[in-house]
This record gives sequence, C-alpha cells and structure tokens, in this order.
Amino acid sequence: MTAPPPSGPAAGKTPARAAVRAPLGGTFLSGAGGRLLPASLPLRFFGAAVVFHLLAWLVVLITAAQWPQWRGGLGPPLAALHLVTLGTLAASAIGASLQLLPVATRQPLQQLRLIAALWWVFVPGVALLTFGMGTASPVLLAAGAVAVIAALLVFGVLLGLNLRGARGMPGVVAHGWGAVAALLVLLGSAAALVALWSGHSVLDRDAARGLHLLAGVFGFMGLLALGLTHVLLPMFALGRVPPDREQLIQAALAGAAILAGGAAALGLGRPTWLNGAATVLGGAALALHLHLVRGVLATAMRSDLGRSGRLMRVGWAGLGLTLLLALVRPATQGDQPWGLLFGAAAVAGWLLTFLFGVLQRILPFLVSMHAAQGRRRPPTPAALTLELPLVWHLRCHLLALAALAGGLASGSADLIRLAGLVGALGAAAFALFFQVLMRRMRDATATPAGERRLEKK
Repeated sequence: MTAPPPSGPAAGKTPARAAVRAPLGGTFLSGAGGRLLPASLPLRFFGAAVVFHLLAWLVVLITAAQWPQWRGGLGPPLAALHLVTLGTLAASAIGASLQLLPVATRQPLQQLRLIAALWWVFVPGVALLTFGMGTASPVLLAAGAVAVIAALLVFGVLLGLNLRGARGMPGVVAHGWGAVAALLVLLGSAAALVALWSGHSVLDRDAARGLHLLAGVFGFMGLLALGLTHVLLPMFALGRVPPDREQLIQAALAGAAILAGGAAALGLGRPTWLNGAATVLGGAALALHLHLVRGVLATAMRSDLGRSGRLMRVGWAGLGLTLLLALVRPATQGDQPWGLLFGAAAVAGWLLTFLFGVLQRILPFLVSMHAAQGRRRPPTPAALTLELPLVWHLRCHLLALAALAGGLASGSADLIRLAGLVGALGAAAFALFFQVLMRRMRDATATPAGERRLEKK
C-alpha cells in the first residue's frame, strides 16, 4: 500500500520536494499488509479502553464527594485512576504497540494466540483490580493484581522480542526499550504497593508510590507516547520522519530524567536536587520533542490535523503544565492540592488527551487498512468515521478537564461531580464513534452489498 497522491497546495510541488514531503508510503506502509495483526486482536484492546474510559468518568461522577479528602489510599478515586491508567492507557498502548511497532520495525509478530489470550487475562484482571481498590478489598485487589502483572509481563516479552529483531527506526526502538525497562520497575513497585495494602512491608510506602508514578506515567506510557509519535505523526500528516539522531537524543534526555526522578524517589543523594534535575531534563526532552513535531508539520502535505491535532496540542500543553507543577510542588507544604493537580495534569491532561487525539485518527486508519485487503475499492478512513460524536467528545473532554482541575484545586465536590458528568457524556460519544466504526467495518468486509451501503453513507 502506498501513500495517497498529494492534493491541494502540495500537488504543485516538484517530484523531489514531494518525495521529501511524503516518505510515509516507503517508510511505514510498504508491505505493511503482511505485518498487520488480524483486526480483532488490536481492536479488542481498543474496545476495552473505550469501555474503561466511560467507567472511569462514571466513578468520578458517583463518588465525587470522596475526592477532596483523598490522600492516595484505597477507595473509589484510586479505582478511577487505575481505570484510566490501566484500563484505558495501558490497554491502548498494548493494542497500538503490538500493531504499529511491527509496521515501523519491519518485524512481524508471530504469537497470535498468545496475544488473544493476553486480552482474556488483562481485561478481567483490570476489572477485578479496580473493583478491589474501590471496595478496599485486599483479596480482590491482590487477585486482580496477579492477573494484570502476569499479562503485562507477557506483553513486555512480546514487545522486547519485536524490538530485538527491529530493522530501522532506531529512535523509536530506543524509546521502546526504555518503556520495557520502565514496565519492569512499574510492575515491581505495583507488587510492593499491593503487599503494603495487604499488610506486608516490602518497600517504603512513599518510595513505592513515587517509583510507581514515575515508571508508569513517565516511563512506560510516556516513552511509548514520545516514541510512537515519530511513527504516528508522519503517517497522519504525510510529512518527513524526524532524524534518527535527534530522536535518540530525545530518548536519552527522557531516560535521564526518569533515572534522576527514580533516584529521588528512592531517597538517594539529594532528592530535591535530583527532582530539579529530572524536571529540567524532562523539559529539555519536551522542547526537543516539540521541535521535531514542528519539523514534521513543516514538511507535511496535511499539516492541519483538525480535532485530532488540537487534542494532541492540549496533551503536550498538559505535559508542560505537569513539569511546571513538579517545580512548584517541592516549595509547598503538604501534598494537597498540588499532588492531585500534578497527577491530574500528567494522567488526564497529558496522556489521556493525547491518546484520544491519536485514537480518533488511528482507529479509522487501521480499519481502512484491514478493509483494503482483497478489495478493489476499499473504504477511506473518512467514510468509516461518524464525525458528530467526535465533535461532542472534544468539547466534553476539555470541559471535564477544566472542571476537574478547578474541583481539585478548590476542594469542590460539585465541580468534580460536574467533571464526572461531562466526562462521561464525552466518553459515551467516543464509544458511539467506536461502535459505528466497527459496524461500518463489518459492512465493508462482509459483502459487496454492504460495501455499497457504506459508500452511500
């Protein structure tokens, strides 16, 4: 499969310039059909992410009165947080990385039955774990944690096997290896926290919490988000791929920031200085990342990514706000409200917002690639997309973020309840988009009559 021909202003470019502007076909999609997983494998992880996203906002809505007093222990706020981090972010990361990394690294995955079994362990495990957190049941929490840790270990092995055989994309591969290393730290700190909640001290509580937050948000999810951007953005915008050297520098800066933050969490050296160094290095990585993003868009045939691009930009702003809060927080007394705002900025403002900017683009794109196999006129991503739910999701998501930030800063349960209500409406709208996408995929791949019905839509 090759990239579509340029249209509009790009159509008048010289052949040499057009080649620079559109490396997508040769770099990512040439022969990609042979490296695609069966559609049901990645899409089941994305479907679980959509459902868990809705559940997370509903938990916020129902339990808003408990949020202003929450200090990080067991209860509904912790359950809602992990419905987002594990249920939405990690499930999407599994689906996206297992599908996109083989395309980028030219290394197909062979363990299809293992990937299918992974879903049946991970998704029920997340449901059990978060239910145990919400009800403060150590037994249910421990049972769910065992399933989730086992599933993520298997995922880490699959990811490592694919990265080991990678051909090309050294910057993306470096971010991937960093994410694998962070995943191991994440799972170790998760086991330590579960042991603490079960009455067994393995690691100091503050150290375990600090490592867990750092390895999960900035290490595992953060490095995957930064690395996969260099695959996704050139695909979306049809622009040049950032230079390998600059991608590797970005990975080194981000990795050094995570190492400094991890040393601070363990109480090594001077934690205040280490936290400051981690923030400065993280800011440098973000600045370089945005420079590379600007370079992609400057060479792109399709530089305006619409709603998807706006959500990505809000996500990057959320990361910048997170780093700013990291600088402010050590100078304040106590953990409230800066600790809650820091977590909300990192998880909801950055990762969740960026994720949904990506999902509304990548889901129709992947479905169209699967529908193209064996078809004379495959459906375009635009033909598969119902736009109105995405409009409502964007509005509701941004309003929910603002209400959540205001509620956490002021301790207002009413604002947090409003965030839960509006966030749930936005999540329901995105779920409708996903349901229609699945139905249109079935119409496109089932029969010629179904293909004609899709064209009429």
